[in-house]
Amino acid sequence: MTETIQFSSANEVKHWLEDQTKSTLSPVHAQAKKLRDEMNLAIQSVTEVSKMLLDNSTREIDRRNMKVYNRARALNKLSHLFLDRLKKLNAPEEISYDSLSRYTQEIQKIILVNDIDIKNWFPRISPFFIMDRRKFLAIYERAKLSYETLNDFVTKEYVKTKTIEESLQLLNELQNIQKQIVIIGEEKEHIKNARMPLEKEIAELEQKISELTTKGPIDKLNTVNIEIETLNNELKNSLRHLQKPFIKMQALATTGGGAGVTPDELKRVIQYLEKPFDALTSEKPCYPELKEILQKLERLIEEDKLKLKQDKARKAQQSINEIVGHDSLSQIQIRCLEIANTKQLLLSSDQLDEIKNNLQLFQEQLDVLKTRKISIETQEAVKQSAFTEAEDKIKNMKRIIERNILSSINMKVQIP
Repeated sequence: MTETIQFSSANEVKHWLEDQTKSTLSPVHAQAKKLRDEMNLAIQSVTEVSKMLLDNSTREIDRRNMKVYNRARALNKLSHLFLDRLKKLNAPEEISYDSLSRYTQEIQKIILVNDIDIKNWFPRISPFFIMDRRKFLAIYERAKLSYETLNDFVTKEYVKTKTIEESLQLLNELQNIQKQIVIIGEEKEHIKNARMPLEKEIAELEQKISELTTKGPIDKLNTVNIEIETLNNELKNSLRHLQKPFIKMQALATTGGGAGVTPDELKRVIQYLEKPFDALTSEKPCYPELKEILQKLERLIEEDKLKLKQDKARKAQQSINEIVGHDSLSQIQIRCLEIANTKQLLLSSDQLDEIKNNLQLFQEQLDVLKTRKISIETQEAVKQSAFTEAEDKIKNMKRIIERNILSSINMKVQIP
């Protein structure tokens, strides 16, 4: 079984592979450069002879000799096409299988279209420009031979070393990505170092806000608001049998049905329907306004102007009797007034104003810090994504290189 060779770095693998394949790659690269140069010279010769066709045909066009004129124009156009195609050829400066293979493919395409044009147009130009055409064809055919030699070398000889060359190229890329991942790691650490003190500041501000809202006047005010909500719900429950009658009374008064309710009383009815705590605390002791409204409501029920069902009318009259006749809301009114007074004292305290100002200041600072944190976290996420992507690339490239080396020179290697 073939022993696996362990390496400490991609650079070490690269030097080892270069040493192992030097005797194979060096002559191939030397031959590749030689054939590329020969091909370039052949292309240059075709370019020069195409310019000669262009110049000679231009001179004939300028002479306006009608016997030659149309053929000269055809040759002029054809030579322009040759030159335009040749200009697009990009000979590789750095030799590799991929670059040379692409170069031969580009040349092949040009030869194919040039051959078609020569076959179609040279007979039409005949018998004129016979010497020019012969000179062009001689140079062009030599260029085609250079192409065939180059193409045979690429497809039959150079291709054998493609895997080795690819491995060396991948090792270069691997080293570059490993350098990049170090830089990305440093940038990640820099961003993390910027985020951590920011998080500490946010935690400290949140602690200050928490202390201000859970202790002192703010906490007492929150407790008072909870008690107010509880009393409000208790009042709604006490007035539950009056909800429907109040709504019908409101509708009757709005449509002018003779409810006998004044505009101020109508506002008070709406307040008792929506916010009974506020309504009761804004009344004098024993809630005289509510009693006046309830007495009018009782009369409307007795006169059946509200068209209530018997059971609802009975329950409403019972509630009216308890509230008006037995002052059933007196105790809850006292409690409501006490808690409303407590709230007013809290709201008017200088300490609460100071706390509110501090809370607003802390919250504004917190919002700014959180916005900065989101920006930093976004940068961190981008860097982490790039870091993970680079890690995956490195892992895949290592496996490909290991497989390539095994298949090309039958040696097992392990890249760290």
